[in-house]
Amino acid sequence: MIRECIVLAGGLGTRLRSVVADKPKCMAPVNDKPFLYYLLQYLIKQGITHVVLSLGYKSEQVIEWCEQAGLPLELSYAIEAEPLGTGGAILNAVSHLKENECFIVNGDTFFDVSLPAFYNFHKQAQSKLSLALKPMQQFERYGSVQLDQDARITAFLEKKYCDEGLINGGVYLTSKQYLESLQLPTQFSFEKEVLEPEVKNGQLYGFISETYFIDIGIPADYEQVQTDFRS
Repeated sequence: MIRECIVLAGGLGTRLRSVVADKPKCMAPVNDKPFLYYLLQYLIKQGITHVVLSLGYKSEQVIEWCEQAGLPLELSYAIEAEPLGTGGAILNAVSHLKENECFIVNGDTFFDVSLPAFYNFHKQAQSKLSLALKPMQQFERYGSVQLDQDARITAFLEKKYCDEGLINGGVYLTSKQYLESLQLPTQFSFEKEVLEPEVKNGQLYGFISETYFIDIGIPADYEQVQTDFRS
């Protein structure tokens, strides 16, 4: 089982500014604790022992909180001097890993995926890059993902209203060796420069999980998570 995870927590949180001012999105308060607290607790329960936090906007707030939180985790910080895009942020964080393989999660979403089950799927598929997918109903905020019978991802569809479908839950499993082999620039979009080209090459696999998912990127879902996380 993989023990390392990159958390992409450099987001500006512009859509949350009306309810959370002057904080990185991962530090948005949820019942008097930062959203990041719940994400790190989830990773601890899943067996992760080393987390690399990819930081940008107001990174000092995140580091100060982490250093005082007393969490049973080894924490490393990959700080962007300038915005690198989602892909550049991942590559910047990869250099802090001790092993080859790692999970990657978004710092503004909580997807309660079983990481051991996800890892077993990834190995059985002999995948280089796997995505955790969430089944959803009646949505238009997210693009949808199509799979074939072997769980290989065949298409990413644009955002539009869907009665039901699969969305990218923002949890990935891949390796340093694979990412570095792509020879990408220092600043790029993971979605545009990696996911879209690699789906055409048949390199991506999707692991479906019916577990709890929320993205706090908009005020309505940020309010919802306050209620959800009380339980």
